[in-house]
Amino acid sequence: MLRISQPIATARLILRPFASADLDDVWAYQKLPEVAHHMLWPARTRDQSERAVDQMVTEDALAGEGDCLSLAVVWPDVGRVVGQVELVWLSQEHRQGELGYVFNPRYRGRGLATEAAAEMLRLGFGELDLHRIVGRCSAQNSASARLLERLGMRREAHFIHNVRLKGEWKEELVYAMLQQEWRST
Repeated sequence: MLRISQPIATARLILRPFASADLDDVWAYQKLPEVAHHMLWPARTRDQSERAVDQMVTEDALAGEGDCLSLAVVWPDVGRVVGQVELVWLSQEHRQGELGYVFNPRYRGRGLATEAAAEMLRLGFGELDLHRIVGRCSAQNSASARLLERLGMRREAHFIHNVRLKGEWKEELVYAMLQQEWRST
């Protein structure tokens, strides 16, 4: 069981459970077509973002398979939520998880997503004792692929036309890292 009850401080960021008051910051990036382009969901209305935040507020622990830990990424320099990171517990038996993230493009190019995602790997491998963590991204999202590579994850797959989404076939890259690889970095 992994429950986040206190904020986690990294070098420049605070990772904490979501609160309803985060709606404006979350909607600021979830409404952007350039963000939604790489997501399973379309650009969101304020009401859709409110429902998403309400769901993320409940995702503060990993108690078993299928659970999702969603954390707001706060950059104290600007005093707001600049993105979100998540860790999904895919398999308890096989000790597998999946890393995810979405960031406001206004703050790109500063290494914030890499810093937050690295902390999620630490939680998954170090606290939850996962054996393997995967990360997936749109093959068109080269920035996301570079982020996964900066974390030390290796590309394991490039799926072509593996899902039909928003009226077109999409391609997906899959990256992974093993606990032993994480420990040696």
